[in-house]
Amino acid sequence: MVTIEEVKENSSNKEFVLNALKEDGLLLEFADDKLRDDKEVVMEAVTTDGGALEFASDRLKDDKDILMKAVETKGFVICYASEKLRKDKELLNKAVQKDGQVLYFASPEIRDDKEIVLNAVRNKGIIIKYASSRLRSDKDVAKEALKQDLVAYDFLEPVLRDDEEILAFKAELESK
Repeated sequence: MVTIEEVKENSSNKEFVLNALKEDGLLLEFADDKLRDDKEVVMEAVTTDGGALEFASDRLKDDKDILMKAVETKGFVICYASEKLRKDKELLNKAVQKDGQVLYFASPEIRDDKEIVLNAVRNKGIIIKYASSRLRSDKDVAKEALKQDLVAYDFLEPVLRDDEEILAFKAELESK
């Protein structure tokens, strides 16, 4: 097992750092800045642990390939992505399937995308509170959110909280 001290001592040795990252991607934090801006090194780190994205250079936080790999293991790392990539539908869709909480970091346009919001609430129902008003009024989205977490009801738009179909659906879920 490679130690933090060993990585610090060899922080500019690409081969050493690559081997260390195979054990623990978070050791990227202790690599030299040049290696934190090296796509091969950062890809190895996020493959092992998506959370390593936090320690990547800003340039690589704007690299879609790096982000797609990072969100495979930890969806929440989208919070480290560039503003541009936080608006990327394909990337956000992949991230919300891993961690619905990611919707919190999404742009207003993404929060109004029914496909992405459905995937987010299937993972974490109460995340509906970050969906657009239009989608908090959508029966399909509401039902998916309620299936995952009945507390989601509190975040529906008032028009749905009084809707007979939604109330019956909620009552059916509560009886199970």
